[in-house]
Amino acid sequence: MSKIKSEQNELPHWFTQKAESRLHLLYGEHLVEQLMERLISRLKIEQAKNPETHTGNLWSEKDIILITYGDSIQQANERPLQTLYEFLSLHLRGSINSVHILPYFPYSSDDGFSVIDYKTVNPALGDWSDIERIDKDFCLMTDLVINHVSRDNLWFIQYLSKQQPGSDYFIEKPEETDTSMVVRPRSTPVLMPVRTLDGVKHVWATFGEDQIDVNFANPDVLFEFIDILLLYISKGSRFIRLDAVAFLWKKSGTRCINLRETHEVVKLLRDIVDVIAPGTILITETNVPNGENISYFGNSDEAHMVYQFTLPPLLLHALHHGNSHYLSKWTKDTPRSPKNCTYLNFLASHDGIGLRPAEGILPQQEVQTLVDAMHEYNGYVSMRTDQFGKESPYEINIALFDALKGTNQGLDNYQASRFICAHAIMIALQGIPALYIHSLTATMNDHHGVEQSGRTRSINRRKWQYDELLELLNNPELPHADIFHELKRLLNIRSKQAAFHPNADQETLSLNDKVFAFWRTSLDQHQRILVISNISNETQTIPLPAHPTIADSGVWRDLIERTALSKSTQEIKLYPYQCTWLEALD
Repeated sequence: MSKIKSEQNELPHWFTQKAESRLHLLYGEHLVEQLMERLISRLKIEQAKNPETHTGNLWSEKDIILITYGDSIQQANERPLQTLYEFLSLHLRGSINSVHILPYFPYSSDDGFSVIDYKTVNPALGDWSDIERIDKDFCLMTDLVINHVSRDNLWFIQYLSKQQPGSDYFIEKPEETDTSMVVRPRSTPVLMPVRTLDGVKHVWATFGEDQIDVNFANPDVLFEFIDILLLYISKGSRFIRLDAVAFLWKKSGTRCINLRETHEVVKLLRDIVDVIAPGTILITETNVPNGENISYFGNSDEAHMVYQFTLPPLLLHALHHGNSHYLSKWTKDTPRSPKNCTYLNFLASHDGIGLRPAEGILPQQEVQTLVDAMHEYNGYVSMRTDQFGKESPYEINIALFDALKGTNQGLDNYQASRFICAHAIMIALQGIPALYIHSLTATMNDHHGVEQSGRTRSINRRKWQYDELLELLNNPELPHADIFHELKRLLNIRSKQAAFHPNADQETLSLNDKVFAFWRTSLDQHQRILVISNISNETQTIPLPAHPTIADSGVWRDLIERTALSKSTQEIKLYPYQCTWLEALD
């Protein structure tokens, strides 16, 4: 599904103005002219390949994303991407319309996020024909792992042997360089010793020894990644996820995160997407505090979408404590997404549940209580080192189904109900919902995977055998089957409601702390849905807010239960962890 656009093989004036300004800020006046010539020449080549244009809205209530590895489901004697296509086609068609296949390129570690070759498909998964087959029936999200590369990447091999072009693609610093101000997601050293032809050198490695940061201060690196971006678009990617982009630019004497130059690079990539492939959506993955995260919207000129990183820890906290105070306050305070932008909502992914996005929202003691509970549920906590050398929790590593097996009162029998409630809330919130495959299948902690890999994140990265998974999903006596089919049902309901359009208005209500409630109103004002969720283990009787229609003519329709409430109904009873989507009818 190529999305390449042509304008008589000419780039519009607005683009050249913006691009020139951004390149000036990044690389200085003396390089602007030659870099602009290079950029325009490259983009004109891309324009000429395919003159297809994009029309229509960027997204709708029908957009629902599945997050999965290319080999999360496996079958003997079949390429994993073929197995994935079969599973999507037979079991999820109509429930999701998009799939985020986590890095499907050759890699050396971190399950794909240490990329060896950006331009080929990992042969252990399949090839480009498998990717293109999936893209014919489902919109594709592809990772642009833009901050770092594998030690086995050709660029880094060239660096070690002092060969062009890779010899100038990395950040080399003296061992004694003071990096104490640098914000870290890990506890490993910032500077990693490597042996080169010129002896031992120290290179910048934000995430670890096999993820070496590239140097965007070299414009050649920028152009390498522009080429990769254009390749992914040409292969049909509707969504491009900029992995770990907040750490992109480094500057001495700064925190080396969220720098202005980083934002300018993202804006330039957005400009390129808007002019060459305007149906493509740029997403920033920035596991940082809430205000920093949403800054990547820019002024509607940066990311189209940002991950809603604050949602997972706050919703987990709300369900663990049976109290919506912090969750409700945050949703009230969260600004509406700018024009032509929206949020990507999720509760779980291949990574853990980030805790930095809760900074300044959840008190530290509340965070620690949550961390302690996840330890009790056999989860792990990854740590990071701050600028003062102190270690603090960075993310919780646990399968979401196990994270919801109890509350601060202990284990109980509401695990499945609590899990479905969490997703019913997430699915209804303003933005586009993304469900991790191991949430859809209610996968439990994979401690065997942790033992095999030696990495705590593997606890939520199980590899299913296809026959084994289907047996679980078709066994009505197991929670996997009930949850799988109920989540699919909720997704199908969602996709038919105009009030659940990603940009439809949202208003959080203050009913009581045992429930979480909000209105959604369609863009044309013709549909209003009241979402009320009992987040406690006690039955709640909730007074209904005033019906939005005139006089006393209105009735309520419960979209989940498929029942109608009389116009005289003034309150509703919700059982523990029950969620209702009430459509207001005239």
